[in-house]
Amino acid sequence: MNDAPRSPSKPLLRMFDKVPRRYDMINRLFTLGLDQRWRRLAAWACLEGKPSRVLDLGCGTGDLAIQLARRAPAGTEIIGADFSKPMLEVARAKAVRADLADRLGFVWADAGRLPWPDGHFDAIGISFAFRNLTFRNSGRDAYLAEMRRVLASGGRLVIVESSQPRAPVMRALVHWYQRAIVERLGGSLSGEKAAYRYLAESATRFYTDQEVGELLESAGFARVAHTPLLAGAAALHLAHRD
Repeated sequence: MNDAPRSPSKPLLRMFDKVPRRYDMINRLFTLGLDQRWRRLAAWACLEGKPSRVLDLGCGTGDLAIQLARRAPAGTEIIGADFSKPMLEVARAKAVRADLADRLGFVWADAGRLPWPDGHFDAIGISFAFRNLTFRNSGRDAYLAEMRRVLASGGRLVIVESSQPRAPVMRALVHWYQRAIVERLGGSLSGEKAAYRYLAESATRFYTDQEVGELLESAGFARVAHTPLLAGAAALHLAHRD
């Protein structure tokens, strides 16, 4: 587990290396705190069936991993993995502040070459990192294959991610908010305009919930389902490895 990860996208890595300082604050502001509520839903979905090992993939600053550690039974192995070292530093500090450092660990890893054996995890959770791995990303198929490889037979993949509202008026409103508010104000508050331009652009052009389901099925996952959140502005996806 000490192999250095290969960066799947150097520009994307540089972007996320720059934004951790205000990343959480800006996320809470722009989602009115709903991102944390949605992560709690994802945590409960991951923990259904009492898994022994859970991976928070693309953990960023560790919010989902911390939610998992707060709710999992004692003895559950919880790991957060990310390819941005500055993000992981923030995650480790947050775990210490939450008095949960002994309940979870964080690993520097590449999603295209995960450092665990086949079938190691009973559940994998991804919160707002799935589109970074799949949106116009040449490594998409490799990332999906790795998720499936390290997931145990019968294990579940839980994804909470931005989505596309089906109602045209709602979709237009969400896209306007992402471009006019998230991109512009986020760029100003963080000082990283390019990062928030990417975040807004990837959100407005990301797959529909149906397209995510088709993507997961094509990667070999089964029993794929989704639950719309906030009128479809986001979605909770569930898939299994049979």
